[in-house]
Amino acid sequence: MASVTTFKIPPFLGLNSQNRPQYCRWRVHNLGGGGDNSAVLSSDVASVLNGASVVGKIETLIDHGNGRLKKPQEEQVEEKRSHPVNGNDVPEKLEPFWDDGYGTETVKDYFYDVQEMIKPDGGPPRWFSPISCGRPLKDSPVLLFLPGIDGTGMGLILHHKALGKFFEVRCLHIPVNDRTPFEGLVKFVEETVRLEHASSPNKPIYLVGDSFGGCLSLAVAARNPTIDLVLILVNPATSFGRSQLQPFFPILEAMPDVLHTAVPYLLSYIMGDPTKMAMVNVESKLPPIQRLEKMSQNLTDMLPCLSSLADIIPRDALLWKLKLLKSAAAYANSRLHAVKAEVLVLASGKDNMVPSKNEAERLNKSLQNCTVRHFKDSGHTFLLEDGISLMTIIKGTSKYRRSRRHDYVSDFLPPSRKEFEIAFEEMIGLLRIASGAVSFSTLENGKIVKGLSGVPSQGPVLLVGYHNIMGFELYSLVEEYLREKNIVLRGVAHPQLFVANSESSSPEFSMADWFRIFGALPVTASNLFKLLSSKSHVLLYPGGAREALHYKGEAYKLFWPDQPEFVRMAARFGATIVPFGAVGEDDILDLVLDYNDLLKIPVINDYIRNANRSAVRVRDESKGEVASENLFIPGLLPKLPGRYYYMFGKPIETKGKENILKDRDNANELYLQIKSEVEHCLAYLLKKREEDPYRNVIDRTVYKALYGPSNEVPTFEP
Repeated sequence: MASVTTFKIPPFLGLNSQNRPQYCRWRVHNLGGGGDNSAVLSSDVASVLNGASVVGKIETLIDHGNGRLKKPQEEQVEEKRSHPVNGNDVPEKLEPFWDDGYGTETVKDYFYDVQEMIKPDGGPPRWFSPISCGRPLKDSPVLLFLPGIDGTGMGLILHHKALGKFFEVRCLHIPVNDRTPFEGLVKFVEETVRLEHASSPNKPIYLVGDSFGGCLSLAVAARNPTIDLVLILVNPATSFGRSQLQPFFPILEAMPDVLHTAVPYLLSYIMGDPTKMAMVNVESKLPPIQRLEKMSQNLTDMLPCLSSLADIIPRDALLWKLKLLKSAAAYANSRLHAVKAEVLVLASGKDNMVPSKNEAERLNKSLQNCTVRHFKDSGHTFLLEDGISLMTIIKGTSKYRRSRRHDYVSDFLPPSRKEFEIAFEEMIGLLRIASGAVSFSTLENGKIVKGLSGVPSQGPVLLVGYHNIMGFELYSLVEEYLREKNIVLRGVAHPQLFVANSESSSPEFSMADWFRIFGALPVTASNLFKLLSSKSHVLLYPGGAREALHYKGEAYKLFWPDQPEFVRMAARFGATIVPFGAVGEDDILDLVLDYNDLLKIPVINDYIRNANRSAVRVRDESKGEVASENLFIPGLLPKLPGRYYYMFGKPIETKGKENILKDRDNANELYLQIKSEVEHCLAYLLKKREEDPYRNVIDRTVYKALYGPSNEVPTFEP
């Protein structure tokens, strides 16, 4: 049954921070379904129509049960003419360094907004779309957020802006005084899922379930195995029966009302770490003292807000929701075998509410298609704590897709400014300082210049080069490409990189996930075909694992296959091939234990052999030395750092040579030319680096101290 309710519009539904709350009549969808299919909203209000902000008088609208308000069919054509909300102006892609908005909203904003939402209105559960989510990209899937025990639906407030770029976000709001049983909530969400599936049968539907919402997500998925669902479960409450707080629940039931005001303060420390919540908008670049001062100020501002938890979860509501949690966990656990959906479980290591780490491992074994990521320093309220954005996690685990299957090329999303800062300033900042990387490129006239101006900006471009030990040259190379050319370099990597973390029993969000965020994908013929056809900039190492895991005495030696594997593929799309060399591994590290050394060590040798037996193979043994893909972690010792150097040779055009390169001999001739150019680049750098007065890290540090950290350290003249 449809119903109309009136309540204040909270600030997050305004167009900007200057808008003040105002009264609006909202059309909501009740549990019963059916009923009158029309409602009138008051004029001069902000709403969300198909993911776009609309201001002005909105007349008769039809509710399709999923939070989207649509006009009757006969009025839609005229509406599109006057208000082209879903016209051609909807963006199809984002450029690198897009703003994900992380840190613009804080936990204090959560409490402020929730205060406006929890005022009794007598209404049933309903969906809402925060305007802060903005307009998603064209053909974006729907994301339904199912909240935790608070029921407000505002648990994604820190992530609205980022998620809103790539999803049509709907949040479930369960009023404080609502007493809908768990089965009723399942049917309500299920109806929305089925309507969304009917309108877009080829798109996945995302269910993000936080704690209690995780049980709700699993229940809906179990009842709808034929619908393409992607479940993201954040500390799911399926382990509620094993909660550390079980002995205290009878005490809560017997506690007098006068003492209940103290319960929210207790729950706030049990559910999450207040210091991590206070760090959300604290810049990592600030000096330690200023960061501490900012965090302390945020904590001081936030603590008074904790008293509002007594209004969000009053005594009667708390007792009801504890019973609801118990029934939800039992319902979901009894139906795990029926869940066919793709599942991503995010588990906190410091969850004092439920044993999330152990539960994630149990779900990983019980569910058919499950991926797990652990976050050892996070508490139960993971989505409200400082850390990695939820959108970043979705990208890093390759869970974002617009169709039935994830496509590494068409579903790739460029890194945001925040992701770039975390990866290259926080995670590998020391390596950047130690390597002091510098690049050179070759113009069409053969002149060598500093920087990447000699590398074409228009794709398709195929960069082909030498793979240093453990791929240490990758970090500065990808960073430099982004900084100077604002282009994501799509590196094709060994497939084992994409399965190793998934096979671990306790996988952390690791460097392998960050590789995906910055464009890495498995090296296959189909992926290379898609990249070149989409005019991408592709990074290819013909030497592969054999080159990156070379043995002692093999530094800067190429291990390329005998056949020209990539030349004719590049020519098919008229790609520009840029040979390059990277030098510096011997200035950064000493290789003390290679594959042959490790095989001489008991226990370790058996581990390496067993791991390689089950590893993914890229080439068969007929490919020669390069097919020797013995995967291992070499023994490395750091040295007093020297410097990394990159040299990009003269671009080789294949456009217009398609017919010539169809001939195997011509293709092989070009292949040998490219290989020779890479060797020339390596020899050039090895010779010229001797002329660099700032090759040593100490000299570079002194230069920075004298001339300022923003000044680029000089190098040799090309």
